[in-house]
Amino acid sequence: MLVVAGATALVTSLVVGPTAAVVTTRVLSHNEGSAASSLTAQPSGSVSSGSVSTVAAKTLPSVVSISTSTGSGGSGVVISADGQILTNNHVVAGAADDGLKVQFNDGSEAAARVLGADPVSDLAVIKVDGRDDLTPAAFGDSDKVEVGADVVAIGSPLGLSGTVTSGVVSAVDRPVNTGTTQEEQPQQQLPFGFPGQGDGSSGPTSTQTSTVINAIQTDAPINPGNSGGPLMNMSGEVIGINTAIATTGAGAGESGSIGLGFAIPINQARPIAEQLIEDGRADYAAIDATITSAGGGDGEPGAGIVRVSSGGAADDAGLQPGDVVTKIDDRRVSDADVLIAAVRSHQPGDTVTVTYQRDGRTHETDVTLSTQSADSIGG
Repeated sequence: MLVVAGATALVTSLVVGPTAAVVTTRVLSHNEGSAASSLTAQPSGSVSSGSVSTVAAKTLPSVVSISTSTGSGGSGVVISADGQILTNNHVVAGAADDGLKVQFNDGSEAAARVLGADPVSDLAVIKVDGRDDLTPAAFGDSDKVEVGADVVAIGSPLGLSGTVTSGVVSAVDRPVNTGTTQEEQPQQQLPFGFPGQGDGSSGPTSTQTSTVINAIQTDAPINPGNSGGPLMNMSGEVIGINTAIATTGAGAGESGSIGLGFAIPINQARPIAEQLIEDGRADYAAIDATITSAGGGDGEPGAGIVRVSSGGAADDAGLQPGDVVTKIDDRRVSDADVLIAAVRSHQPGDTVTVTYQRDGRTHETDVTLSTQSADSIGG
């Protein structure tokens, strides 16, 4: 079963699926002056150096606990000295600004408001006003993360603020479906037991309405309440935003860590955060097709195209219903989630080479990815 990792109340409402579970973790605005910001700093090229205690000492001042008027909550990471904080959308979703509060590592508290939130990427940026003395976290380069590297997770599991855990990177580019962004047909399911968007065809389908992250997988213990907190390399740099864990239990009481945690890579979170700060919304890459997990003509698994949007990216590249995508660039596509995660790891306007099967033959085409937002999904 997959569960997104906010506070306990939120986790209870989001636990779905019958088998293996995942739980729920800029550029300055033109009118905001030149306060120090993680988003404008260049990521370091360093990969690993310090001890867990050194990383904790460096990072704890930049990690906050978040509580909401809905009774849910989670963690966040300070990204500017003047109070901008990056977290998960599911941590703050539905919370009124007057019920959104932040607790800093020194125990002080402040009210916060949402600058922007995006349910598809599951990211949000909130703002604490009246502060210009906060410590922004340093950002690393998640493209340089290697399997086996030591990492540290910091957050507020079960409300226990400032909790530090450690582990290793278990995998990279792990497609994880943590839920959906609109009402779906419950009888149709994507991999990992999450609802998919159906269109009447047989099998699970998706119109990219699912929240699918191209995750860093870690065995560092992550629990409900860690959502929105940072995953750090051993240089004390943020390489991911902790978002979900996999559990074997069907109930919230069984939703603890079993060493399968997932974080949104910071190189993917960073441009989304920049857009949320500037515009309150975010755009991301799309292929403009309804897809389903399917097998190719020779039995090779892939993502089957059910429908293409007229004039969209897939249509312009010559893709048709019935085609089965088996690769994007050099990355194998084994199901619909892998395709969505691969596409969303790119930026709108990027061109990717798509390998697909049609009538038992293998073909390639270049697809220039379009721009999509949460408002336009499903159209």
